[in-house]
Amino acid sequence: MQSTLLRIGTRGSQLALAQAHETRARLMAAHGLPEDAFEILVIKTSGDQIQDRPLSEVGGKGLFTKEIEDALLGGAIDLAVHSSKDMPTVLPEGLGITAFLPREDVRDAFISPKAKTLQDLPHGAVVGSSSLRRQAMIKRLRPDLEVVMYRGNLQTRLRKLEEGQVDATLLAHAGLKRLGLGDVVTSVIETSDFIPAVGQGAICIESRLDDDATMKLLSAIDDRETKLRLDAERAFLGVLDGSCRTPIGGLATLDGETITFRGIILKPDGSVFHEIERSGPASDAESLGRSAGEELKETAGPNFLDA
Repeated sequence: MQSTLLRIGTRGSQLALAQAHETRARLMAAHGLPEDAFEILVIKTSGDQIQDRPLSEVGGKGLFTKEIEDALLGGAIDLAVHSSKDMPTVLPEGLGITAFLPREDVRDAFISPKAKTLQDLPHGAVVGSSSLRRQAMIKRLRPDLEVVMYRGNLQTRLRKLEEGQVDATLLAHAGLKRLGLGDVVTSVIETSDFIPAVGQGAICIESRLDDDATMKLLSAIDDRETKLRLDAERAFLGVLDGSCRTPIGGLATLDGETITFRGIILKPDGSVFHEIERSGPASDAESLGRSAGEELKETAGPNFLDA
């Protein structure tokens, strides 16, 4: 069926490569293709190169996608595999998210040699996290804790924890599971306490919208439930995404043909937050997420997102 090599672009971290390999495996199974019908190309992004400061200070999410998207637009690759939570809500003209793989666990994992849960940490303990959302939600639950900026890939963060640079850290449970590192998790934080990042746990595939052949191949592995959930979450984020310095969480769940969405925005120190929950038909996922974002934006007031 596929006579020419399909080129898959990805970041070079172990997790990114695992996600690219999963995408390749699903395409091989869906279309009966051999492994040598694919080439996985590693593309270094700005986000991978900047390790000394929070990404929110230098451009936010797009730093993990720009160089890969440039390669897509230039024809150097045919599709790109991303962590959905890294994706900006506005994509370059001519590109689109054309498939989602089945979603993994959306929850955040707590990892610490000193306590079983976040609530059990001693007063004034140091928690490392590069995520504004996690920082704010940690401070919301435990204002006494010190939260420090904590960059690096997943393995680097675990090494820093082992070296004692921090007392605990939070990572996406999905990423740890995909790398076979589930045994390092001390406990998993339920979404009732910690609303995850928009798209957390979901792998998305980006391609050129005029590349019908690649889009046809991808349609066979596109997961409907994940797509509906991400349609709601990304629409919510799109309304609120005026500042990459605003902690935002959003999670949609699907029960039959009913979609339920929960969203939160917080001040960076966790001292003030606004939440929303609403349900509706799955066919209205995108409009439901958008209206939830608009309502939350109105509730929070005009200056909240400028913090």
